[in-house]
Amino acid sequence: MPGFTSYAGFYEICAPKKGDYVFVSAASGAVGQLVGQLAKLHGCYVVGSAGTKQKVDLLKNKFGFDEAFNYKEELDLDVALKRYFPQGIDIYFDNVGGTMLDAALLNMRTHGRIAICGMVSEQDLSNPQGIHNLFNLISKRVKMQGFLQSDHLHLFPQFLEDVISYYKQGKIVYVEDMKEGLESAPAALVGLFLGKNVGKQVVRVARE
Repeated sequence: MPGFTSYAGFYEICAPKKGDYVFVSAASGAVGQLVGQLAKLHGCYVVGSAGTKQKVDLLKNKFGFDEAFNYKEELDLDVALKRYFPQGIDIYFDNVGGTMLDAALLNMRTHGRIAICGMVSEQDLSNPQGIHNLFNLISKRVKMQGFLQSDHLHLFPQFLEDVISYYKQGKIVYVEDMKEGLESAPAALVGLFLGKNVGKQVVRVARE
């Protein structure tokens, strides 16, 4: 499902064009890592954000992102995005919401596209945080859309054909964070929200 979410969100919601400037948050996660690689294959310039140096290195050296940064080391996310996108952002694939979405709104180019895939920063729904820079949707004519992969099942055969071909050719790679045994599942779930996983979090219940 995460792979197809990446594919449907990027191609259907983001409507990419060769040469687009693409930003992906939570870029080393199950969805983000494939979005970035698909964007590179499409001829885009791609920057990702993650929460550790290990994940930043992974984005640049394994997944082929042009640049990546640790958002936890940035005092001002708006300044950080302006550093990596002095010309602005055409596509923002949002997996986190919150302050990162707010900063991205300030840096979108005219007629940019934002795919709202996840809101991990809003895991505490009892205290939701508002978004302050929505006027940029009007002034820059930006399209922002939430989506579910289940709305795009007509693309699934093409997804399988494309991704299997890319994988066999070595054009994409995929990283999983494997935990062993059902007893590890609670800690693995909590780790997802703390950013401890590297790649897709998987719990293997048994080897047979």
